[in-house]
Amino acid sequence: MFVTGADGLIGRAVVAALVADGVPVTALSPTWGRPSPADRIVTGDATDAGDVADGLADADAVVHLGAIAHRDLAPPYEVYRTNTDATFNVLSQAGQRGIRRAVIASSINAFGVPMNHHDVEPAYYPIDEDIPTQIDDWYSLSKRSDELTAAMVASHWGIDVVALRFPHVAAADDQRRYAAQASRDPARMAREGWSYLDLRDAVGVVLVGLVAPFEGAHVVGVSAADTLLTTDTTTLLDRYAPGVPRRRALPGRSSLIDTTRATDLLGFRPRHSIHAPTGYGSAPAPAGVLP
Repeated sequence: MFVTGADGLIGRAVVAALVADGVPVTALSPTWGRPSPADRIVTGDATDAGDVADGLADADAVVHLGAIAHRDLAPPYEVYRTNTDATFNVLSQAGQRGIRRAVIASSINAFGVPMNHHDVEPAYYPIDEDIPTQIDDWYSLSKRSDELTAAMVASHWGIDVVALRFPHVAAADDQRRYAAQASRDPARMAREGWSYLDLRDAVGVVLVGLVAPFEGAHVVGVSAADTLLTTDTTTLLDRYAPGVPRRRALPGRSSLIDTTRATDLLGFRPRHSIHAPTGYGSAPAPAGVLP
């Protein structure tokens, strides 16, 4: 297994989970903030052909998480170039080597609305993978471009790829702090549906993405089964997005991310909520998800 972005938040947790499951892992990162449990370490850049070739040696699958993870973390060209170069480099080399499965990190921002500097709203709720795009920034563009790269390599080389549209991902305590901040200005997160995903569930969906029986390239939205805030979802929408159409009833604190595809394609259901410390307790854990 080859994991890029292996010293990032999700990357560290994915590597640890794979190693704990007895999977040999080669981990790539340009820097290391702490030791990695991976079997083999490559200190390098996912945009570098040689570094990626080294990392892919003997790999049978890929988890590509390496990226500049926000619009404001570097100049626009650097964000777009780094993210799109890395994804093309990793997936095209994997495809040429005959590797059959890859999981890559996309983002809820791939449809463009959350970071758009104009006064725009989603076309509808809940947000799904086919929602119209309104891309206005280079990070969102890079994530949508990565999804198109996945479709190209799947067509050209026959590698099966799932691009996961992650919302805000954090460990439980950090997520609760994030929720407290969001509650002070609820309008700020309306365009991404007050969505979030516990780090343990982020790891879980990556793992099922590696083994689920699908073919081709797929974009998959993921989130917790509820929203960050304690207010009922319909109340939030009535207050902060009253003009946006709703495609179904949204009882209680229902998530505003449509995760039907995650369930149908991958068999994934989230297990963790910041509002229920012991988990949702209503659905069995999908195969391959660690407790």
